[in-house]
Amino acid sequence: MQSFRTAVSHCDTQATPATLTTLKSTLPAMPSIATHAQRNTIRLQLKQNLILREMKTSVWTQLEPQLEIAEYRKGEALMRQGATGMEQFFILEGILKRVVSNPQGKEMILRFAAETDMDTSYAAWQLKTPTPYSIVAVTKVRVAKLSMPHWVEFLELNPEIKLRFEHEVMRLMSEVMAHTITLHLLDAPGRLSRFMRKHRDACA
Repeated sequence: MQSFRTAVSHCDTQATPATLTTLKSTLPAMPSIATHAQRNTIRLQLKQNLILREMKTSVWTQLEPQLEIAEYRKGEALMRQGATGMEQFFILEGILKRVVSNPQGKEMILRFAAETDMDTSYAAWQLKTPTPYSIVAVTKVRVAKLSMPHWVEFLELNPEIKLRFEHEVMRLMSEVMAHTITLHLLDAPGRLSRFMRKHRDACA
C-alpha cells in the first residue's frame, strides 16, 4: 500500500435527507463496466487491485456486473461519518482519505489510499453500527463500487477472497490504531495541560 504523509483538510457541507433524495432521483445512473467507454482500461486496473488481482475468470464474471463506475471531485465525500447505507470501493485513479471529525468540527485523518487499493465500511456493517469515519476524495477520484449487501453476498460465495479481504481489513484496522496512538502520544503534553486546566481545583 502506498503511504502519503501530507495531511489534507476539508470541511464537508451536510445535506438533508430530503435534499439527498431529490439529488438521487435526478442524477443519471452510474455506468457499469460493460457500458463504460474505458471498460478495457478499467478491467485492467481492477485486475491489479490487491483484493481482486488473483480472482479466477469464473469468479470475475460474478462480480463485474455488480460494479458501478463513479467519479468524485476533489473534496467530495464518497461516504459520510454516521452513514448506514454502506458501500465497497475499489480505487482506479486518485487518492482517498479516511477522516473522523468531532462535533466541534475538528478532523483527524486516519489513512490515505490510492490506485490498486480499496476502502470499505465492512467492519461497521458486520457490527451493525453507522460508519465511524468519512471517506473523502483528496484528488479527483474514479472508483468501482458496489453496495455492502452485494459485496458481503459475493464474499460468502467465495471463501478464498473473503479470507484475503478480511485479513486486509484487520491489517488496516491495526494500522489505523497504531497511527491514532502515535498522534495521541505526540499530543500528550497538550492533553495533560488541557486536563489540568479543566480540573485546576482538584489538582491544586
